[in-house]
Amino acid sequence: MSFPYKHVLLVGATSGIGRAMADHFIANGVKVTAVGRRQERLEDFVANVFLNAGTQTGANFTRPDTVNLSVFQREMTINFTSFVSIVHAALPHLLSRSTPSSFIFTGTPVSLIPVFALPAYSASKAALDAFIMCLREQLRDTNIHVQHVSPGPVQSELHDVGMGKSAGRSFGMSLDEFVEETWAGLEANENDIFPGTVGGSTKEQFLEIVRLRGEAFDRISGLVRKRMG
Repeated sequence: MSFPYKHVLLVGATSGIGRAMADHFIANGVKVTAVGRRQERLEDFVANVFLNAGTQTGANFTRPDTVNLSVFQREMTINFTSFVSIVHAALPHLLSRSTPSSFIFTGTPVSLIPVFALPAYSASKAALDAFIMCLREQLRDTNIHVQHVSPGPVQSELHDVGMGKSAGRSFGMSLDEFVEETWAGLEANENDIFPGTVGGSTKEQFLEIVRLRGEAFDRISGLVRKRMG
């Protein structure tokens, strides 16, 4: 199966895994509309919505005086509520179409297994993960497919703040490996794609957590639908 869409709106396209995916989409004949926060990066860069924006900073609540709540809230906005706003804006158009379309979100295994030193990042990605599951269930009888790409660590500037540029950009799988595994999952039309490794757990252990949570979600969704009539 080949990638079914010919036009991608890619949010977070100017660096890291977003830029790598944009290059791969273009190389495979997919038209890309790029969105990013930095104008100079967009100028340099120059049906389906690929939602990839993200930021990551630490916060130590044993020293509350060092925690900047504005930074914390900004991270929640970038990593979670901005995605909700984009979905809300795009849905009227996508729901009016008779042809299939898709939301593709970039998440992280941290949404299920949080990193204690990254509370804002962990919480924002957990919120996004829950939103994705709810959105997929709500849209199950439409032509809109909801996919979630959750890679382990990828060598990108996401880790610059906590690890420094040199160490951060050598941490995790390469961008080429990420793109290869992600593209294979997208071509196979998988709902959930998990490129790379999961820190602290084997891939098998993590996928078992995903499976059990999915089954529990399906059960409670069934109960809710019955109550809703």
